[in-house]
Amino acid sequence: MAKRDFYQVLGLERSASGEEIKKAYRKMALQFHPDRNPGNKEAEEKFKEAAEAYEVLSDPNKRARYDQYGHEGMRGTDFRPFTDVNDIFSTFGDIFGGGFGGGIFDEMFGTQTRQRRKSSTTPGSDLKIRLRLTLEEMATGVEKKLKVKKWRPCESCRGTGARSGQSTITCPACNGTGEIRQVSRSVFGQFVNIATCQNCEGEGKVVKEPCTTCQGDGRIQGESTIKVNIPAGVSEGNYIPLRGEGNSGRRGGPPGDLIVVIEEEPHPLFTREGNNIILDLLVSFPEATLGADIEVPTLTGRARLKIEPGTQSGTILRMRDKGLPQLNSFGKGDQFVRVNVWIPKTLTSQERQLVKQMAASEHINPGDGDTSAHSDKSFFTRVRKASS
Repeated sequence: MAKRDFYQVLGLERSASGEEIKKAYRKMALQFHPDRNPGNKEAEEKFKEAAEAYEVLSDPNKRARYDQYGHEGMRGTDFRPFTDVNDIFSTFGDIFGGGFGGGIFDEMFGTQTRQRRKSSTTPGSDLKIRLRLTLEEMATGVEKKLKVKKWRPCESCRGTGARSGQSTITCPACNGTGEIRQVSRSVFGQFVNIATCQNCEGEGKVVKEPCTTCQGDGRIQGESTIKVNIPAGVSEGNYIPLRGEGNSGRRGGPPGDLIVVIEEEPHPLFTREGNNIILDLLVSFPEATLGADIEVPTLTGRARLKIEPGTQSGTILRMRDKGLPQLNSFGKGDQFVRVNVWIPKTLTSQERQLVKQMAASEHINPGDGDTSAHSDKSFFTRVRKASS
């Protein structure tokens, strides 16, 4: 089923301010909160739908991309639809007042909401690695195998942290809530201080007899080989999130994510500017004077380039669609070739005599109307002018 427009989901105009977006989301979250609609699948889906709309529209960068491209514009970003309402509470702690449904919902639904949303396990942390790619790999896309050192579930106890045949028990200090509440009174009234239970570290359970392999942690250090598909058209600074490929959580906790950050390997021939690439090409004086059909390198092989007679040093030639593709879209950049006339450093006596004879010709020396290819304008300015 096609997704509804995010502005329509929250009942907003496209010109709505950030505060109006937040206010509309709070209203819908309150209306369709699972505790207010127990067992109502339709309300739960609307709760998730509103959260997805808020995640995009509350972020200026995502909102700008969505306004321009719609739902298709969310491809290639870190936006992912919510599949679990628990993820919504942990993601939007500023809206709900806490990571597990607290704040305004604690007041309406009581402390049971907080206890039910509290995970009994500790999630694993995210990992970030940097992956260097060549321009050729960025142009065509590539599959890479990455060796990652990370925390993995202990095979001896299957991630439980308990010795084989044993199990965890409810923490006697917090009775399984993961929290310790201390009530104090003063002339200003009653105060409740809530702190993480130190006995179970907030998990609500403790291991009766720890596993001897992992010492009760439920995980050990290891190395994994992970495949990652790099799409064509990525740039330095782009990142690819691999869900669930980060560190495993303690005692069966859900794994974190692996974030692959793209870096560009310097190229010996090409310089990148956006989706365009620049190539410096040396040609001989006869080739520049008489014209030539030359084979030049591109990111996907070699191609023919025509040098017109009388081509000046510094001339920029354009090879259409020989650049990098647009990420998650159609179209390609171009390859710009900057022609440089090669001047030999050594000559034989015969060659020197021939050059002297040519120098005597009026067509060899620049005339009054000729201008130098080396102007004050930068090279990239001239590239943009050539592409317009």
